[in-house]
Amino acid sequence: MSHDLLMALVVFAFVSSITPGPNNMMLLASGVNFGFRRSVPHMLGIGIGFMVLLLATGLGLGQLLERFPVIYTTLKYVGAAYMLWLAWKIANSGPMADQPAQNAGTPLSFLGAAAFQWVNPKAWVMAVTAMATYPNPNQYLVTVVVVTLIFGAVNIPSVGTWAVFGAGLRRFLADPKLCRIFNITMALALVASLWPLVREWL
Repeated sequence: MSHDLLMALVVFAFVSSITPGPNNMMLLASGVNFGFRRSVPHMLGIGIGFMVLLLATGLGLGQLLERFPVIYTTLKYVGAAYMLWLAWKIANSGPMADQPAQNAGTPLSFLGAAAFQWVNPKAWVMAVTAMATYPNPNQYLVTVVVVTLIFGAVNIPSVGTWAVFGAGLRRFLADPKLCRIFNITMALALVASLWPLVREWL
């Protein structure tokens, strides 16, 4: 992989990872509601889960989906349903300090965040684009691994900035009413991220 292509990959990984999307909206909300430390498994689940998806795409999953588009369509429906459920959970969550222990929500787990990558439309677009653009056909397996590792190195700290930002907002959203407004806004933003899928179905 040439130096120019490597730099282009780093830029693509950074821009696609740090821009708003379902993962980052959920991490922002998690940072507000649970703090940064409790959001770390969620953050790592996103990064490592996406690396697994990326590697699988590079090793043939992308071609399988092209051959059997019904699989991809099914994933989109499942993903949309799961995102609506997550939006509902975010809308109904609140700061841990303001909830009785038995009613307190929990941040998304490592495995939950990793599994979400498989039904996250933005993650699929990123994975397919990366593996269609950056691996070298003459050294395919090696460059697929390189692309995956670079994405992991860039993605985890990029999405982590959203959790840090959310944690920084905690003290400003200590008022339960303000936190409620924030959570509903984040839930609506997550639902709005489904618009590209809805437009396909119309």
